[in-house]
Amino acid sequence: MTRGYWTIAIVAVIATALLFLPAGESGVVRTEGGPISGVTDSQGVTSYKGIPFAAPPLGNLRWRAPQPAARWSGVRKADHFGKACFQIQDYSRLPWSEPFMEQGPVSEDCLYLNVWTAAKSPSERRPVMVYLCGGGFVEGSGSVAVYDGTHLASHGAVVVNLNYRVGPLGFLVHPELTKESPHGSSGNYGLLDQIAALQWVQKNIAAFGGDPGRVMIFGQSAGASSVYGLMQSPLAKGLFARAVAESGMRIFAGSSDRQPTVADREQLGVRWAESKGAHSLAELRALSPDVLFKSAEAGGPALPSQPVTDGWVLPAPGSAPPASEVPLIVGMVADDIGVNPPDFGPGQKPSVASYRDAAKKKYGDKADEFLNLYPVTSDENAAATKKDAARDQARVSIDLWSANQVKLSGRVYTYYFDRAIPWPEHPEFGAFHTSEVPYVFGNLELTRHPFEPIDQQVSDAFSSYWMNFAASGDPNGKSLANWPPYKADAHKTMELGTKMGPMPETATPERLAFQIAYLKKPAQPSGGMSNRGRNIE
Repeated sequence: MTRGYWTIAIVAVIATALLFLPAGESGVVRTEGGPISGVTDSQGVTSYKGIPFAAPPLGNLRWRAPQPAARWSGVRKADHFGKACFQIQDYSRLPWSEPFMEQGPVSEDCLYLNVWTAAKSPSERRPVMVYLCGGGFVEGSGSVAVYDGTHLASHGAVVVNLNYRVGPLGFLVHPELTKESPHGSSGNYGLLDQIAALQWVQKNIAAFGGDPGRVMIFGQSAGASSVYGLMQSPLAKGLFARAVAESGMRIFAGSSDRQPTVADREQLGVRWAESKGAHSLAELRALSPDVLFKSAEAGGPALPSQPVTDGWVLPAPGSAPPASEVPLIVGMVADDIGVNPPDFGPGQKPSVASYRDAAKKKYGDKADEFLNLYPVTSDENAAATKKDAARDQARVSIDLWSANQVKLSGRVYTYYFDRAIPWPEHPEFGAFHTSEVPYVFGNLELTRHPFEPIDQQVSDAFSSYWMNFAASGDPNGKSLANWPPYKADAHKTMELGTKMGPMPETATPERLAFQIAYLKKPAQPSGGMSNRGRNIE
């Protein structure tokens, strides 16, 4: 053979090796932005942290769709997280202790994502799990401890999480922003960040051993609402094949299907900007993020922090079929927001009197029926009975939502997670909002709770269901309790916890009938969001 042949062959081998070399800090992957090196742990999982997926949204790029990240030369060390998107930081806020909250620095320069993989070759084509963090669209990031992807990656997935803009930097709607947009839109910058990250995944994840045809998005709370927004968005079509929404989908009785329009939100945006002393877009862009996130005085305009149906990122209701109605898992935890608070009315102590008074305000002429179905006999059991009623209503709400969604997605799986994190100091929190996340990620030890052997079993099953769904669109697998797909009018869901298996949605047929009738009662005119995809942040 000629010297030229051997030269070409050697170059080809070196090029292939440089594409994917998962070996400690020397592991190099070539992305569209340039080569990056990661860090390999003792489990053989290589993490790549702080990868830019878009340009820093600074200066004139504040309140614009994400722009392409600058390329780099040489090998970029991806060995630490990028800064979280600017937010007001509560380093702990019970029941969310430090592992559930962002602990690092924040900045407007924040559009970074992280990848965990144990693949040894790009040809492995492992399922890809892209996590969208919660936080009410005002906080959160990919560097939160319980979102670490090591465990899931060690069991066969390629895991990605990301930062996206939150609060007014992510969701301000303003007439000047609408005017400068070529799409006649403003707001939804946080969703556009998520879409940009998913586009990056489609272009680059094969180099990490991932399969771009088997991308699953999953999110909790505001992340679950993001999941549903991405399923609707024509801009996200084709970027993922399945989805999981944890504690995000519910409908509320009597709510209008009318969603606030861009014009509605523009008026609120102008009021909010003026409360900051800004009377033009230029003045807004000159303000520091600290000023933008400063809480309004009592009675002042609320912080912009919600997506809007702008006709571009999110289509107006009825304007077109949803874009990506993929197979879906949707569910809640036993003591979710809207369930766990111990009283019926703000500031009221649980008592027979306050319970009955709240029932009359909420249910009107149906209050007596409610009180017969959910009776209280003493002040001591008022809180527990209230929780029973709220749980029933939340679960029936998801059931009714899924009856519509299954027509679109084709296959829906619903669940109810009821394992309370062991917490001797605070047993009142139970299975609180977000408490399932460390079970899904297999990160129980990071929470520093006194877990029992059963918790590891629950976590192993929970994470297996999610990984199976990412791989095939079906959560079922060997050694797992059978999880049947949702069936309308069956009124069953999958119990995930110390018991695993299908369970009735409600305790009695009478309670079920009451909750269905209440949740289906005619909507009243309001400025509320659509029943379909309502989140419970």
